Amino acid sequence: MAINVRARRRYLLVLLFAGFVLTGVEITLTGPMMPQFILRWSLNDSQAGVLLAVEFSSSLAGVWLSSLITHYFGARTSLVLGYLMIGGGLATLNTSSMTMVLFALGALGIGYGLVVPPTNLAVAEIGGARSASLVSLVNFAWGAGAVSCSPLVLLALKNGFLPQLLIFFAGFGGLLAFSFLFARFPDAKHAATNSTTTAATAGVGLGTTLALAALFFLYVGVEVSLGSWAAAYAKRLAGGGEGISTLAPMFFYGGLLAGRASAPFVLARIHEYRLVIAALTLVIIGNTVFVLAPTQKIAFASAALAGLGCAAIFPVYIAWLSRWYGARAVRLGGVMFSMSSLGSAAAPWFVGFVSAHAGGLRIGLLVPLASAVTMMCLLLLMRRQAAA
Repeated sequence: MAINVRARRRYLLVLLFAGFVLTGVEITLTGPMMPQFILRWSLNDSQAGVLLAVEFSSSLAGVWLSSLITHYFGARTSLVLGYLMIGGGLATLNTSSMTMVLFALGALGIGYGLVVPPTNLAVAEIGGARSASLVSLVNFAWGAGAVSCSPLVLLALKNGFLPQLLIFFAGFGGLLAFSFLFARFPDAKHAATNSTTTAATAGVGLGTTLALAALFFLYVGVEVSLGSWAAAYAKRLAGGGEGISTLAPMFFYGGLLAGRASAPFVLARIHEYRLVIAALTLVIIGNTVFVLAPTQKIAFASAALAGLGCAAIFPVYIAWLSRWYGARAVRLGGVMFSMSSLGSAAAPWFVGFVSAHAGGLRIGLLVPLASAVTMMCLLLLMRRQAAA
């Protein structure tokens, strides 16, 4: 019996990790394809930002749907529907009609919102006391997909097989949807220990909850802004053309991937709070150098540094959510992931808006820098809870 339980858990983890590889690809596709979209429809930065706003505001709708579906029908249904939406969006993303592309981006966003909360919370539940490390690993799988996205897009554009590549990933999404029909999900361990849950959440006040919600909002806005605008910004710098600039997101997500690969080992030696403070310091330094970069080479290196700093932040936030709120984490997870989706929709759009009205992307990319500084201030204010 125990063997069957372990086998089912391994099967579920394999699917969750494989699914996050695909989500890493699909949600970051807009970044390396952004120069193509701008060229195809002669968009300015503000108009291009609308594409990102559509995709990530749709992810907010997906998060809300995920909360409802998970509550009434379970995590499996949310994941199945999510990967079907992702498959449909990928299959229709490379059309010549901007309207169809907007619908495709909407489907990708909704699918992303449907799969991310149940995946992270299921992995955190399985991880137990080691939830931060296991969540870091599943987000490492996400990073692997994100890193591979830019070079795959560049290779596909150069050799004319982008439609086939997108159909392949669409089929993978359909296969995942089918596979999740046979997965067994863990019961919430917190539900059976109400006294433990009460003790765990008694010290978490409204102020801390609001601060954590703001951290979710700001962090994802930073990550999506840097990843989505890196290629368009690098294209405008000296030292390379459009082809090389397409790889700019790869450096950001490469740093993210390297950081998440090492996060479980670092977390075993450094307290979560200290790690997040150090990570945010790297983000601020990397973002600052990125904004001031005179050439593509410096921009690529600074993007990698910012990505390295981003690596451990979100997994630790999720671990705090699971640990501080116990059984309430499932319900509050919908709020926190909604804030993430709001940040991912608002911040990259605001980067484009500022760029179009204030003199270019160099000014626009001060938005994620300001967000990172704000996160540092919030963490200092909630130090007692976070450092406990």
